[in-house]
Amino acid sequence: MSDIQISTALHATAELAQELNALVRQLSKTAAPLTVDALAELIESDSATLLLAETDARLVGTLTLITYAIPTGIRARIEDVVVDESARGKGVALELTNTAVELARKAGARTVDLTSRPSREAANRLYQRAGFTPRDSLTYRLPLEQN
Repeated sequence: MSDIQISTALHATAELAQELNALVRQLSKTAAPLTVDALAELIESDSATLLLAETDARLVGTLTLITYAIPTGIRARIEDVVVDESARGKGVALELTNTAVELARKAGARTVDLTSRPSREAANRLYQRAGFTPRDSLTYRLPLEQN
């Protein structure tokens, strides 16, 4: 694998939406396909940064960094980390994660949070190698009806 290039998505195109949909299907079988309009909304969001990892001009990974202000300071979260099956184990996720951490630091965040299912053993090892530590916390979710 050639060098990994990390960039921020700046423009929503049908090609990028198609490439992202192929990656997201490897993360979630139930996620709705990303439309060009939804991709544009994500890219234009003040709170989201969509990172792209490429090798040999091919999209092989993505990560979304969310930064937001609350009364106690700037918070940052990493979401939807996915690396193409063909590129796993080659440092792509670590490069994406390190880039996201640096962007969060520049935004003034004191910490970066992420969640990862215990069954994702390789991902959990990666996050720990990147300096993340497990927290004694529960994640709660309330599904909202979609009309």
